[in-house]
Amino acid sequence: MRRLGLLALLAIAALGAAAGWLNSQISRPYRGHRPEKVFVDIPRGTSRWGIAGLLRKNDVIRDRLAFALLSDWHFRRPLQAGEYLFDRQVDSREVFWKIAHGQIFVHIVAVPEGWTIYDIARQVDQQGVCSKRDFIAAARESSSISDLAPHAKSVEGFLFPSTYQFTRRTTCSQIVATMVRRFRSVWGSLQVSRFPQLPGTMTPEDAVTMASLVERETPNADERPLVAGVFYNRLQRGYPLQCDPTLQYALLLKGREIGDVKPEDLHVDSPYNTYEHRGLPPGPIANPGEASLKAALAPQPTDYLYFVANNSGGHFFSKTLQEHNRNVARLRHLLNGDASETDPSGPRNR
Repeated sequence: MRRLGLLALLAIAALGAAAGWLNSQISRPYRGHRPEKVFVDIPRGTSRWGIAGLLRKNDVIRDRLAFALLSDWHFRRPLQAGEYLFDRQVDSREVFWKIAHGQIFVHIVAVPEGWTIYDIARQVDQQGVCSKRDFIAAARESSSISDLAPHAKSVEGFLFPSTYQFTRRTTCSQIVATMVRRFRSVWGSLQVSRFPQLPGTMTPEDAVTMASLVERETPNADERPLVAGVFYNRLQRGYPLQCDPTLQYALLLKGREIGDVKPEDLHVDSPYNTYEHRGLPPGPIANPGEASLKAALAPQPTDYLYFVANNSGGHFFSKTLQEHNRNVARLRHLLNGDASETDPSGPRNR
């Protein structure tokens, strides 16, 4: 009996020592000799013991066996595949729960309404997701929108503005495909067939092109249907659209940064120059959001044919060239700080 008691004591002591060792291995933060940031990629189908080996190999945990035992203790919580970033000392428990919750590393890429493919390319390049050059090359592959825009030379206009999450493994083509899918989802939700007032010859690409013009003309979402109405009026009367953003895009394609249009720019040789060419430009000039798509599909009925900025984020609208010229003069006075020249009886946004 005494011998059995001694063995029991030894067993308890051994268990206590093992528990103490296990606790020391999983409770104390560890970093090893790795640099400040460590990425660990866990392939799909990797076993718990295999994951423990990857973490130990990258000096994220102190001991492979200790982590495996911890993982087996929580056997009902699967460890999720993906790439994980460890940028500070953490203990094995934190590591386990990070992987169990699938907190993989992602780049968050915010794409505002009205950005061009060149703006997006610069953003993903800065984020380190994909190079600017490779993104533009991927965006120039337009087969994914051939049913909507059979003659498109790029997916400009069909990259939906939103906030996206991409991993370091996401390719440029996958980024483009994700944004196009998002566009298709929104486009489908608009139920384009509900907008019978559009001209019968209007194609999906025409509607997206119109939406891109509206998007670039005004930041005021409430004003966009009216801007679209003015553009449609000008198209129906055969007037050139004379849309400055199309001219800016033409200059961008020639390697110039987008800025204020100068008088000498009005004659730039480009099919996107809507001062020189009547009708819509050959394709979208930016990537419009939902409000601008809706405006292009459901323009506000109006008699207006002209508009000019009002220096407050909106526009002055007018029916005749004479009224328009007065509004241009009003804008100049506003820019010069002479508020007394604002004509309260003139045309308004609403």
